[in-house]
Amino acid sequence: MADLAYLVIREGTKWTDVFRLVPGQSVTIGRAPTNQIVIKDERCSRNHAELFASQDQWVLRDLESRNGTLVGEHRISNDCVLRPGDVIRIGRCQLVFVHTLTQAFSDSTALRRPEEFEATSAAPLPDDGSDVLAAYEPTTIMHRRGQSRFLKSAGEGPSIAKMGEAAARLCRLAFELANTPDIVKMCELALAGLFESVQIDAGAILLLPRDMPTPRAVDLEVVSSRTTSERRYHRVPNFLASTVMREGEAVLARNVLGDSSVGSRDSKGEIPAVSVICAPIRRGQQVLGLIHLYSTDPKRVPDPEDLEFTLAVADSVAVALANLTRQQELTEHLAQIRNENVELRERLGVESEIVGQSQAIREVTEQIARAAASKATLLIRGESGSGKELVARAVHYSSPRKKGPFVCLNCAALSEDLLASELFGHERGAFTGATERKIGKFEAAHGGTLMLDEIGEMGMGIQAKFLRVLEGHPFERVGGSKPVQVDVRVIAATNRDLEKDAAEGRFRRDLFFRLRVLEIVVPALRKRPDDIVLLATHFLERFRDETGRKIRGFTPRALEQLRAYRWPGNVRELKNVIERAVVLCRGDLIDQEDLLLSKLATAGDTAESPMMGKFMPCSLDDMERQHILATLRHTNWNKSRASILLGIERSTLDRKIRRYGLVEEHGL
Repeated sequence: MADLAYLVIREGTKWTDVFRLVPGQSVTIGRAPTNQIVIKDERCSRNHAELFASQDQWVLRDLESRNGTLVGEHRISNDCVLRPGDVIRIGRCQLVFVHTLTQAFSDSTALRRPEEFEATSAAPLPDDGSDVLAAYEPTTIMHRRGQSRFLKSAGEGPSIAKMGEAAARLCRLAFELANTPDIVKMCELALAGLFESVQIDAGAILLLPRDMPTPRAVDLEVVSSRTTSERRYHRVPNFLASTVMREGEAVLARNVLGDSSVGSRDSKGEIPAVSVICAPIRRGQQVLGLIHLYSTDPKRVPDPEDLEFTLAVADSVAVALANLTRQQELTEHLAQIRNENVELRERLGVESEIVGQSQAIREVTEQIARAAASKATLLIRGESGSGKELVARAVHYSSPRKKGPFVCLNCAALSEDLLASELFGHERGAFTGATERKIGKFEAAHGGTLMLDEIGEMGMGIQAKFLRVLEGHPFERVGGSKPVQVDVRVIAATNRDLEKDAAEGRFRRDLFFRLRVLEIVVPALRKRPDDIVLLATHFLERFRDETGRKIRGFTPRALEQLRAYRWPGNVRELKNVIERAVVLCRGDLIDQEDLLLSKLATAGDTAESPMMGKFMPCSLDDMERQHILATLRHTNWNKSRASILLGIERSTLDRKIRRYGLVEEHGL
């Protein structure tokens, strides 16, 4: 098997990276981003050359490139066996083949100037260290540390006096880092502590993006930087960053060249050689980022104890960073947890119970049982306040999805943009005010049921996207690009005539037919008068327990008025009327005067009044006369209460009494 080897890579005037050659793995070189070594040079072909191990040796093969591949002074045409020190030239890029990094980065190995390589056609690296400029001395790693001794017991660390002072600073810094709620401020605080304790004049903390599967040195982002001189901070060279990230050890290095591509040249146009500390920020075996510190002042040279302190700070930053990351993850899921808590409270309450014994409500109960066994989309129709949400809950808790979440959203309460955000969620920064990722109602209802109340108020713009999700297609969060697939049963509810809206173009026809796979019509309260007293008693018991009032029930007059009232607000209005009566009732029975009823007309109801008998042909005047007389008899000729029941003013009732010649038969 071939020995482990390295390629030291120079592009243009600077050394850029070190690539490790692993036996058994071939390496391709070219301009295409799919290659292991990518060379951004027009003279380099997309797939230029290949390097592989064969018979315990490393072999270079040209892949019929346009400009050819040179090893030393010769252009290769067949497979070429490489020897330590061979220089591979591809365009202006030079790759030095060595077996150990010591051969590349030691005082005994010198690298020629770029112009000398041009003149000698990429001659091999000399072994005598001749013809070397001070500005191009090779990087020398002086010390390596895998773990700081400042985090061990006192007997294993440096001198007790110096260790005690450094440990005190480190303890104070770690406490401050743990109490910093922001990543940028945490990095600034860590840098301030390092500048106070380490002999440096510039430095930065670089972090990798979250959830990166294959982190690379080029992906490091400078979160915070600082300098004590007029020169601005210059980024850590890629080859040094790659070495630290790969080995997982902190290094103290000499003669590390700045990166001229980011402006490292000083005022005289020279690239200063610096002393560098580079420490990994680690969580277990995972590298989260780097601390990069350097000094360009020969009088301020970091020593091994500075390396120890920097590594200890890096480990403290890693712990604080892990805590902040976890806190951010918890914040992102807070909305979902709140929805689950609300849903659990609703399961334990009585909101999901349907009260009634009338024939109409028994038919609804049978429809609920049939709909619960299906996975199809359900449309619930009925007037506002008739109990559509209770029917939806009953369907959910009677279905195989009862262990999943039940999520409800009112489409009429939000604008189209906010409705899209509520339904599908949004990514951080998707719009002004989106300070964090939000999980939408579809994701929150995964494995359960999503009820969309007032579906008829949904805008035309969002109906198309909603229809795709109903058809089983994945969706994307607002401002995101990652597809999200959910398993949700949708129940829609409306008090509008969707069929009429679809015919008039106010609602998509295809969405209407997709929603109306199953349909349940919830009857208005006035169409099931047998349930009025039963519901009133149910609400009385609930509010009596909540308030502690000793109310035994209703007077006969109150019950008669509850039956005669048309209930335009349906069950919701009945609930509110009983709640008010329980609070304001002066005796132990709720009387007629305790019931505050409205004068609103019922919505779209043309059915006969429950007080009427069989249909008899008559004129409108005769019908009005009979109905007014029956109402006056029902109220014992109390004109104020009669006008409330009839929904007219008292003066109007007096005129109609005179018009029809109505006379009180029995006075009070």
